[in-house]
Formats: sequence, C-alpha cells, structure tokens
Amino acid sequence: MTIQWFPGHMAKARREVSEKLKLVDFVIELVDARAPASTENPMLKEVIKDKPKLVVMMKRDLADEEMTRRWLDFYENSARAISIDANNKMDIKKLIQMAKQLGDDKMEKLQKKGIQPRPARAMIVGIPNVGKSTLINRLVNKKAAKTGDRPGITKQQLWVKVGNDFELLDTPGILWPKFEDEEVAYRLAAIGTIKDQLLPLQDVAAHVITYGQEHYEHMIEERYGITSDMHDMWDIFTLIGKKFGALESGGHVNFEKVANIVLRDLRTGRLGKITLEQV
Repeated sequence: MTIQWFPGHMAKARREVSEKLKLVDFVIELVDARAPASTENPMLKEVIKDKPKLVVMMKRDLADEEMTRRWLDFYENSARAISIDANNKMDIKKLIQMAKQLGDDKMEKLQKKGIQPRPARAMIVGIPNVGKSTLINRLVNKKAAKTGDRPGITKQQLWVKVGNDFELLDTPGILWPKFEDEEVAYRLAAIGTIKDQLLPLQDVAAHVITYGQEHYEHMIEERYGITSDMHDMWDIFTLIGKKFGALESGGHVNFEKVANIVLRDLRTGRLGKITLEQV
C-alpha cells in the first residue's frame, strides 16, 4: 500500500525546519505513545542530524503502560525520552526540567567559549495531530498556539517563551511523503493522525479489532463481547452493530457506523489503554 499525502505547505515546512535548525540548541520531537515508531517522521532524522534531541511520547494516558516503559527504554539508547499526558501538570514540569537540562548543557559550552549566556532555544517538531499545539499551550500556560482535532492545523512557525527556562520554536506538522508500509498507514489512521478519508474506515477498524484480539483479548471481549474463537469480520461487525445500535432501516447493521464506534472507542480510551505496535 502506498498513500501519497504531501501537501505543498508540508514541503515548505521541511525547508523552513532545515533553515531554522541552526537557530536552535536542541530539538523536541513528539510521537504518539500508542504508535511511537509509526508517528516518528523518518524525514526529520535527515534534517535534525546530530542536534541534541528529547523524544516526548504524547498521550501516555491512552497507551499501554508496560509498552510505554519498553519504548522509553528503547529511545534512551539514542536520545533522552519522556512520556506525558499533556493535561497532567506534573508531567509538564518534568518535561520542562528535562528540556532545561538539555539547554543548560548547551549554554555551558557557549560560556566556555566566552559567549554571553542567553535563554536556550528549542525547536518542537512532530507529525500532524500528535498534540503539538496542545503541549505548547501547556508549556507557556496560555493559548499561544491553535489547537484542533484536524490533522495539520499549525501552518506557520511561532516563537514562544517557556517561563525563564527556554524559548521554543513551533513548526507545522510534517508528514513524510508516502507510506509504503501498510501497517504504519493503518496505525496512523486508527489513532487519527491522518484524515479519515484516506483509508476505508471499515478496514482500519478491522485492523484494530484483529490487533486487539491478538494483544488485548480481554479488552476486546469486555467491550464488544467478541470471543477468542470469532475471526469472521462480518460476524464481528454484526455483533458490535447490534450491541451498540448501529442499525439502519430494516434492522440491518450499518458497518460504517460500527467502524466509527470502534475507532472512537480507541481514540478516546473507552476500549482501554492500547499501544498499536510492539518494541
């Protein structure tokens, strides 16, 4: 499966990130804790190169806690990492402390060279809809960046101050030009990172159910009544549709409504704390 999705503003954003990188001391890259590797942008690795980096795993409150710990261990091999719930004040404080430490390391080097101290500067990057604008608002404790549930709402760069600790450069979300890995595409669609119109929702929901049966069998059974011996997706969708009233005239199950129910349950946490890829 190859999905082309590279709007003009994203090509421009990549150029701007490359140009502005020399102005910052370190990079904060956001990923989604429910699909960390899939929500990384491999294109950013080429752009960031050897800049110090802090990986922030967003939406930890929706992810499998054990898998989040494993992913943090994985990231610690190459960068500093933290998992957060953007609505948790203690998480925000910990993030600021970690970012400040990265900035202090850079300032020490500048002072040794005889350069006057200044606030550290960071660039915040991530693919669309990973929670960048929400996090910035929490960091500066005011509504500095637009937020929304539509992928790609940030369209320009913006400098904001995080207390007296450091300055932050927001950037538009950048998604890589195409997805050649079908699994990645389904994960991104499932968590709402790419627009729902790009993939058939029924296929995405079926992927979530199949993955859930393999890794979170008790959650799937508790929420939908799907037992381990059920594998026919027609039967599974019919069962969910009848259970939640996703019916149309004549009493027939509306499979599109079922797909929306499953994806809503995943995205809101009603299905449980689920991580869609292993490490």
